[in-house]
Amino acid sequence: MTPCSLLKAVGGSPRLVAVVLLAEYTVLALLAAAAGLLAGWFAAPLLTDPGAGLLGRAGAPSLTLSTVGLVTAVALGVAIVATFVPAIRAARTSTVRALADAARTPRRMPRLIAVSARLPVPLLLGLRVGARRPRRLVLSAAIVAIAVSGIVAALAAHATLDHDTALVGGADPASARLDQVLLVITVMLGALAAVNAVFVTWATALDARHASALARALGATPQQVSSGLSAAQVLPTLAGAALGVPAGLALFGALSGDEIAHPASWQLVAVVTVTVLVVAALTTVPARLGARRPAAETLQAELA
Repeated sequence: MTPCSLLKAVGGSPRLVAVVLLAEYTVLALLAAAAGLLAGWFAAPLLTDPGAGLLGRAGAPSLTLSTVGLVTAVALGVAIVATFVPAIRAARTSTVRALADAARTPRRMPRLIAVSARLPVPLLLGLRVGARRPRRLVLSAAIVAIAVSGIVAALAAHATLDHDTALVGGADPASARLDQVLLVITVMLGALAAVNAVFVTWATALDARHASALARALGATPQQVSSGLSAAQVLPTLAGAALGVPAGLALFGALSGDEIAHPASWQLVAVVTVTVLVVAALTTVPARLGARRPAAETLQAELA
């Protein structure tokens, strides 16, 4: 049961529901823009001043109104574009359906049941959780694919920069700063993917609490349930990481226009492997927290 469904149940109009959703994410976008401006203001001297840490060096650059306005406008634009369609859908959904908020029931195919019956219990539970929310699986894979494509594009840019530097016979300060900027972008993309993975796993654990409690009542252990919730995120992560590698190379090739130097094969394999391992580690905590509640208490709460 979501706040929007409760708002519609007490008489809120569809327009009010849409405005509330847009306002919620607009406020979050403003807070995120302020935090990003502050973090960028502190990090800018490390990228622009080669003498960082020395006495007498220049301080942090001042934030102009044009910079603040541009960052705020971009944050608001992204928030509105990403929220507009879900807000309209939530506003048009009937009150009864919004209050039910039932997950999609997986189709029971005899062949699929025969194959899945031989799988380990955590993987079986993970596939079932993922099948109940297929659009969430696609969203998780898309988030990872975007992050990995950005990281691979940064690696390709770094490899191309090293190749050009080797041709001219030495590195210049501009190339060193560009290398630092690429490192910052790579770290930020990784952090964004990690935060999204944690929140998606937490939402999945809350959504699947009744199914998880029922599985525990039928004999599954809390460790198997938590591993199943983690597996529900690891599977789309693997698919998204595999798609992100060629997408990142194609993205950088389309933007650069010139001949590019591809990253080493071990770097691409390491990106996919580390992404899957990091997501598996990050999703363990919310999955275990979601599986700690007693099964009887969860089932009683659902029936109440």
